[in-house]
Order: sequence, then structure tokens, then C-alpha cells
Amino acid sequence: MSNETKAPGQIVGILLGVVVLVVVAIYLLAKLATSGFDVNAEVMTKEAVAARLKPAGESVASDAPPGMKTGEQVYKAICITCHGAGLAGSPKFGDAGAWGARVAKGWDTLVLHALQGFNAMPAKGGAADLTDDEVKRAVAFMGNAGGGKFTEPPVGGAAAGAALDPAVAGKKVYESVCVACHGSGAAGAPKFGDKTAWAPRLSKGLDGLLASATKGLNAMPPKGGFSGSDAEFKAAVEYLTSAAK
Repeated sequence: MSNETKAPGQIVGILLGVVVLVVVAIYLLAKLATSGFDVNAEVMTKEAVAARLKPAGESVASDAPPGMKTGEQVYKAICITCHGAGLAGSPKFGDAGAWGARVAKGWDTLVLHALQGFNAMPAKGGAADLTDDEVKRAVAFMGNAGGGKFTEPPVGGAAAGAALDPAVAGKKVYESVCVACHGSGAAGAPKFGDKTAWAPRLSKGLDGLLASATKGLNAMPPKGGFSGSDAEFKAAVEYLTSAAK
């Protein structure tokens, strides 16, 4: 009889034990699931979150005023994405063997490829907000690390002002972009210095010629494909026309 009276009590004890085990198991699972969210207030500030959400490639270089980034800053902010590891066929930074053939093509060709894009690389490495001089500084920085001996365009100061002289700027734009057609008279372009070929163009006056060149004419795309400032492009037009007078 006593054994029969103990049975219900044992059953109740077993059930209570099962309930306790289930509760403990649920608690441990909940603890495990939320353990990754145990963060403090410091790492959840707006500044900290914003820093972690910055686009890939953005760095301290973006703190420099527009147009004032050095070649090293541009490289570390943009170019390193591919050139740091030699991705997509790009020459790896500091690899003289990979850069040798590029450096041998000369400064103007390297700059032209960097500004307009080449193979898998988009124009300006995909950073359209960079100025031409910032891109050129990056080209010089990377090229020199690969065995080149280029000079970076100056950043700020009197030297930079001198570099913006219209005659100097016009010649640089011509040699980096316009020479592709005007150097040989390709695609119907009037050849540099050919007074006869330039005569009917010059009759339009500088303003008319500049307007046509800016919009594009016949086989020539707008601004001849030049992606720099209007002031630099105007300087190039003046340089071309002055050579034909």
C-alpha cells in the first residue's frame, strides 16, 4: 500500500525536474543568442556608428580640402583597392617589374589612362570628384614607387599658382589629350600649327571656336574628351589657336 501512495509523489517530482531543466535550457539558449549584442554605450555613439558605415575606400584623405590631396593620400583612399594587391590586372604598388612597361610609355600616356580609364579601371579610378591634378599626383606617387621619376603637381602655395598659368596649362592639356588627334591631323582635326587648316576655324573667333569645341564637333567629342575644368580647356584652345596664327 505504501508503494502505491509513493508513486504519485515520484511522478510529480519527475515532472518538476523536467520543467526545471526546460526552463534552464531556454535561459541558456537565450543567453547564447544575445551574447553578441552585449555592447557598451561608447561603441554605439553616432560618431562610432558613422565611422563604421563609411564607404569602402574612404579614409583620412577625404579630410583634405577639395583639390588638395597628395598622391599618397589619393592612393591610400582610392587606388589601393586594386593596386594594393594587383587586382583586375592592375600593376601592384611597388612592383617595379609590373610598372616598368607602364612607366616606359611616359607620363602623358599614364595620366591619360588614369583620367579617362583603361581596361578594367574606370576614369579616375572611379572617384569622379578628384581633380585632374589629384589624379596626376597619385600617378606620380605610384609610378615613382615602381621605378619612375615623375614630379607630382604641387599642392597649394605659389608653386601651384604658377602651374595654373594659362600658357602652361594649355600646353599641358594639349600634350595630354588634344595631341591624340591634333598632333597628326587624325579624324579631320586641324593639325597643330597648320595655318591653312586652322584658318576657317579661326574666322569664327575665339568665343565661337571655344563654343564648338566645348559642345563637340564632327568626330571630336565634347571638350575633346577632356575631363578637367573649363578654364583649363579654354587654355588649351588658346594654345592651339595661337600656334596657328
